[in-house]
Amino acid sequence: MTPTAILCLCLILLSLLAAAGISLLNAGLGRSRNAAHAMLASLSVMSVAAITYCVIGFSWQGSAGGAAHALSLAGKDWNWIAAEPLFLGGRALDGSPAALVVLLETISVGIAALIPLGSGAERWRLGASCGSSAILAGWTYPLFAHWVWGGGWLAQLGVNYNLGHGFLDAGGASTIHVSGGFTALAVAWILGPRGGKYAPDGAPAAIPGHNALVVLFACFLMWLGWLGLNGAGAMLFANANAGRTVLVAVNTTLSAAASLLAAIAVSGAHFGKPDASVCANGWTGGLVASSAVCAFVSPAAAIVTGAVAGALVAVTVAYIEWPLAIDDPGGAISVHAAAGLWGLFAVGIFARFPDAAESQWLAQLIGIATLVGFILPMTYALNWTLNLIYPMRVTSEGERQGMDLHELGAGAYPEFVTHTEEFTGQ
Repeated sequence: MTPTAILCLCLILLSLLAAAGISLLNAGLGRSRNAAHAMLASLSVMSVAAITYCVIGFSWQGSAGGAAHALSLAGKDWNWIAAEPLFLGGRALDGSPAALVVLLETISVGIAALIPLGSGAERWRLGASCGSSAILAGWTYPLFAHWVWGGGWLAQLGVNYNLGHGFLDAGGASTIHVSGGFTALAVAWILGPRGGKYAPDGAPAAIPGHNALVVLFACFLMWLGWLGLNGAGAMLFANANAGRTVLVAVNTTLSAAASLLAAIAVSGAHFGKPDASVCANGWTGGLVASSAVCAFVSPAAAIVTGAVAGALVAVTVAYIEWPLAIDDPGGAISVHAAAGLWGLFAVGIFARFPDAAESQWLAQLIGIATLVGFILPMTYALNWTLNLIYPMRVTSEGERQGMDLHELGAGAYPEFVTHTEEFTGQ
């Protein structure tokens, strides 16, 4: 392997910490009687996603220049889906860039599958979350990833219509985070709110997470993981050389830092004091936004991108809870969908290229419109159908008892009392 390939491999392996961080964030923001279930669900959905993707998903995604199906419209060929063999057939898993793409994507699709666990926390059955992950990894993720990273029609907007360099996303703000965030939104809609979340008059009740320390520690893990995720993505999908990974790391860090400070300011102004969970979600939202811009903008632009993302997360977390009345315990919709969409548009605003490509903002807008107008409805329809076949929500008794006891038979903290009389009935 070349030194560049070794660096890319190290960055890909580092991205596993992003998965660990998201898992701990989801577990910490839930109540203690669901903690073990949250962590086991994280391992389970990543396992299902990795296997499904390698069996069938990559055959739909493929890689740029590989076999694919195309439609001819207005005299131009539009590549819409790959035509690779199943089970990674014929793919040499060595140190080549194509092999590194497979490894990165196997981890990335697992990260995308973790995101909906935050919105479905405390009421989403383990089997249903695995089924939804199979849909995401086997169809939704690879389809859109092909359009962006596999030489598909969004990437072709630059060549076919001179719209900048086509739709750009270096680290997966669209493919990983918005796709996962829209799945989180669909799941939250289908499941409905947790019992006791909303009063008869519609007013939401505060249900705090059980461990703020775990949540904030998860932010450090995600920081490291995102350095790997964005660095490897920039090398493999944005043609960044090894030296440019320094800019990617700086932009990732600055975006997260500015986002955290913005979330502190907004939550402090709203509540009188900064809210730890909102601030942690603000930090994560900055990382998500950085995934889009990290390889294309200056450090100053990364700070602006992060600051807007942090404010956006802090505002939309409250707005989604009320008046939209969508119960999202982990803030996944705001963090991954809203911040991800902003990061994608920020590429069109702040990106600068040596060739002075024009209309990049329009290519980004077309990609965003595709996510909102096609991927979101399709995601909802697929998960709604799954819910008809295999009901997603746990019974009310199981929710009251806690997912740890109901689905696993034991709690995460057996030596401590995690249920009050309100839940035990004693």
